[in-house]
Amino acid sequence: MAALLQWLRQDTAGLLTLSALGIALLLFLIIRVKTEPFIALLLAGLLVALGAGLPVERIVGSAQSGKESLLEGGFGGILGHVTVIIGLGTLLGAVLEASGGAEVLTRRLLGAFGERRAPLAMGLSGLVFGIPVFFDIGIFVLAPLVYVAARRSGRSILLYCLPLLAGLSVTHAFLPPHPGPVALAGLLKVDMGWIIIMGLACGIPAWLVGGVLFSSWIGRRLHLPVPEEVGAADADARTDGRPEPPLALVGTIIGIPLVLILGATFGGMLLPRGSAALGVLTFLGTPAVALTIAVLLAIWLLGLRRGMTRAEIGQLTAASLRPVGMLLLVVGAGGFFGAVLAATGVGKALAGALSSAGLPLIVLAYVISCALRVAQGSATVAIVTTGGIVAPLLAGGQYTQPQLALVAVAITAGSIIASHVNDGGFWIVSRYFGIPVKDTLRTWTVLETILSVVGFAVAGLLSLVI
Repeated sequence: MAALLQWLRQDTAGLLTLSALGIALLLFLIIRVKTEPFIALLLAGLLVALGAGLPVERIVGSAQSGKESLLEGGFGGILGHVTVIIGLGTLLGAVLEASGGAEVLTRRLLGAFGERRAPLAMGLSGLVFGIPVFFDIGIFVLAPLVYVAARRSGRSILLYCLPLLAGLSVTHAFLPPHPGPVALAGLLKVDMGWIIIMGLACGIPAWLVGGVLFSSWIGRRLHLPVPEEVGAADADARTDGRPEPPLALVGTIIGIPLVLILGATFGGMLLPRGSAALGVLTFLGTPAVALTIAVLLAIWLLGLRRGMTRAEIGQLTAASLRPVGMLLLVVGAGGFFGAVLAATGVGKALAGALSSAGLPLIVLAYVISCALRVAQGSATVAIVTTGGIVAPLLAGGQYTQPQLALVAVAITAGSIIASHVNDGGFWIVSRYFGIPVKDTLRTWTVLETILSVVGFAVAGLLSLVI
């Protein structure tokens, strides 16, 4: 036993085996035991740390040591980066939803594109409205508009829901303030502006191929009616008595944080260091500051000025933040698991194995993320676990910010591949749009795979020239 432990802790093959055993344990706990991902990540991290022979004081800390433990540093390091951004992004999405901004955006696009191009309008709605809201919230808000468009045309609901889903999925995978890209920005030390640039560069082609081309092709070959249980009410009708917000105002509020963050990124490239203009751009373009500005404007312009009371705003924001707690716990536990893998020396061992195998890092990141996604279903778990494995490999390399952002995109692309029955999103799509399980596999699962493969392919091509 002693010889086995020594091999696991000191030999390159042993370290890689220890890492593989830790990931296998993580998957077993999530898939077979049905353990909450937060608990599974925490337990797997502790057992791997003990198996690697790390001192207890380093794992959990002690009053005598006075040093930050892996448990504190792993959780705190990543949560200190993502908590404010995810919280503010959630608040922004909640105000936009409650104000009717999503309905205005989608109805105007449907009117502008006409009935013939209504599927494209639905896709654009998902792409734009998906920036500030989580994937499932986007479905809940926009699904009634899909029902209306499909019922009026008499065509397959797939022609309308798949483009919408593609837009929501692309923004959720590739763009801040969604948890995956935000977590990777912290884990890989990437500027958020570059995450946005590379996320758009890879996500938009993926949306065009999956959300436009594939959705049109499969929607014309597989006719599925609007589910009867959703009723025949017209989603265009508003019952709260408040005036709807102007489309330009909705678009402006969604775009403000993106413009400010990108302004800071390009300002750092074009303006002299230490200049007053760069200081202003850097301050306003800090993601937390940019999102705070957008949230305050949304509360004022979409809420208070359009008839919401302060009490209603308070109830809305409190309710929107409740589901964020478990998400943050999963991200934090993933940060701890990644810190343990880094502390064991697995990163160096994996770097050596990669150099001998000649496998590009961006390919490795994508493959690991794909495997974790397919095995356990959670995109967030796949992202934070892969980020923890890959981060040590990047630490010693001379990677530029754009190159690091492309690795982050590869990881997030892998995290959405092949959504199937172990993914909660699979069942949300099947239930809300009345798609049988067999047809959900033929449509939604294939759509997610296309988005993943195309997004990674573009990232891979860009990595060859950047």
